[in-house]
Amino acid sequence: MIFNQHRKKMLFVFALIAVIAITNQSFKVEQQEEPKKLKNIKVFPSTMTFKEVDHAMDQFKMALGVKCNYCHAPSKDNPKKMDMASDDNPKKDIARDMLRMTMEMNQKYISAIPHESTDTAKVQMITCNTCHRGAPKPFGKAPAMPPPPPPQGK
Repeated sequence: MIFNQHRKKMLFVFALIAVIAITNQSFKVEQQEEPKKLKNIKVFPSTMTFKEVDHAMDQFKMALGVKCNYCHAPSKDNPKKMDMASDDNPKKDIARDMLRMTMEMNQKYISAIPHESTDTAKVQMITCNTCHRGAPKPFGKAPAMPPPPPPQGK
């Protein structure tokens, strides 16, 4: 009997808590984060967002098997952090040149290759991984020329 009296009170309290929680969530104002400002962008279009550039950097890291500090210089204020806008690391300029080269090859040559209706240009695009294959420097030698075919009739 006492349990039934407390049960009703507990149900009322739980229902009240649920209503308050739902009401609180519905009136919560979402604050939008201010987009991060990109600095010293020289090759990517100025319209790219931080998220898009960050995604491209992740692809570069995977294609070369490196971390951010391979191309980016440490911060002068805190060497444990990267100064992404700095040009102090010469590898950053090399990366920019390689990106320009890749973009030019894709625009001038790959896009000019006739495609079947079932093909997609993306399948045939040149990327960092085309040459680097997970290594900081492209490796391997050009394939050797196959030996000439044996003379026929002898």
